[in-house]
Amino acid sequence: MKYRKMGSLGWEVSALGFGAMRLPVNQVKDEKTQELKSKIDKDEAIKMIRYAIDNGVNYIDTAYPYHDGESEVLVGKALKDGYREKVHLTTKLPMWMVKKTEDFDLFLKQQIERLQVNPDIYLFHGLNKQRLEKIKSLNLIEKMEQAKAKGLFKYIGFSFHDNSEVFKEIIDFYHWDCCQIQFNYLDINYQAGTEGLKYAGSKNIAVIIMEPIRGGQLAIPEEKLDSKPEIKMVLDNSKIKRSMPDWALKFVWNHPEVSVVLSGMSTMQHVEENLESANNSGVNTLSEDELLTISKLREAYSKDIVVSCTSCGYCIPCPNGVSIPFVLRIVNDLAYWGEKGKPRIAFFYNRMAKTQEDIEKRKSEGEEFDGAACLCTKCGECIDKCPQQIDIPDIMEKANEIFEEGKKISEILEL
Repeated sequence: MKYRKMGSLGWEVSALGFGAMRLPVNQVKDEKTQELKSKIDKDEAIKMIRYAIDNGVNYIDTAYPYHDGESEVLVGKALKDGYREKVHLTTKLPMWMVKKTEDFDLFLKQQIERLQVNPDIYLFHGLNKQRLEKIKSLNLIEKMEQAKAKGLFKYIGFSFHDNSEVFKEIIDFYHWDCCQIQFNYLDINYQAGTEGLKYAGSKNIAVIIMEPIRGGQLAIPEEKLDSKPEIKMVLDNSKIKRSMPDWALKFVWNHPEVSVVLSGMSTMQHVEENLESANNSGVNTLSEDELLTISKLREAYSKDIVVSCTSCGYCIPCPNGVSIPFVLRIVNDLAYWGEKGKPRIAFFYNRMAKTQEDIEKRKSEGEEFDGAACLCTKCGECIDKCPQQIDIPDIMEKANEIFEEGKKISEILEL
C-alpha cells in the first residue's frame, strides 16, 4: 500500500480509503409491509473491510444516514478484534437534521453508541452556503471544539457540496483539520473542483476525495462499452491499457494535494482491484499520453451531457424556490443512465418540495429542502443570470414532464 501525507495532521494515510456507503446488500422482505428492502450483507461487508485493512488500508469513512443508519453499526462490528487500532475512523454530523444546538450532542452520542468506539475525525456532513449559516447561528463550531476537548474525537472537518466560491469561504471560516470533496476527471470544474482542491492544499488542509469514479459512471463494464462508442474508441486508441476504474483513480491520485481517496466498494472484487490500483498510484506520475487519454475520455463523456451547467449558482435563489442547479444535475444524470436509472434518480426528485405550501411548512419546521421543477413559473429571471445562457425554464418543463407526468426520457430529451 502507498501512503500519503494527511495534511497537517502528522500521520500518513493509505492512498485508498474504505467508504462505507455502498456496502454489499441482500434483498430482505419486511415482515410488516412485505416489501423487499436492501439490508447489508453483514458477513461479506465485515470480510471486505477487514481484508482491506489487512492489506494496508488505514482509513474508514462512514456517516449517520448511510444504509439507513446501519453503516455505522456495521463498521463498528468490523473494527472489533483489534481492527480499530489499525485505522483512522471518520463519521459525520447530519447537518440537514440539526435544528437546534442541542442536537449536536444527541447525534454524536447516538453515533458513538452505534460505532461502539469514538471516531478520530468528525465532519460536518454536506456543507453548503445555507449550512454554513446554520453552523454560525447555532454555534456548532463551539460544540465541535467542546466535544474535541472532551476526547470524543481528535480532528474537525467537513464534507462539501456547493460551488468553489462557497468552498473558499468555508475554508477561510475556520482552522479545519480536513475537508472532503467530490473530485474526478469529469468534475474538475464542479463544486470545489481543481480550484478548491489546490486552495485547500495551499493551506495544508488534508483533502479527502469522494466520488472518484462518480458513483460508477466512470466504470463502464467491458460488455457494455459498445453502447458508448466514443468512450470505447478513446480506450481502444490509448497507448496505455488499463481498466476504467483504474484510469479514474490514477487521475485523482496524481494530484499532490490529495490525501486519501474513498471508494464505496460493494464486492470483494472491487476491494482487490482498488487495492492493486492504490499500490501502483503516485503523485505526478501520469505521462503526457496518459493525461491525453483522460482528456479525451472527459470530452467523450461530455457528449452525454444535455445541459452545460457548471453549478456556479448564479441562477439562485429562484423567486419561486426551484433548486435549479440540483434539478439540472439530475437531468444530466438521467440523460446518462437512461430509463434504467430513472427509479433511483426519481427517489431524490420526489423528496423535493413541490408546492409553495410545502416550502412554507418545511421552513416553519426548520427543515432543509430543495424545490422541484414543477415550481417554475417561467419568469425567466434565471436566464438573465446564467453565464451559459441555458434555457432553464425549458429544462424545468422537461424535468416536470419526466418526473411528474411519467413520460419517457427518450421522448423528452435529445439523446
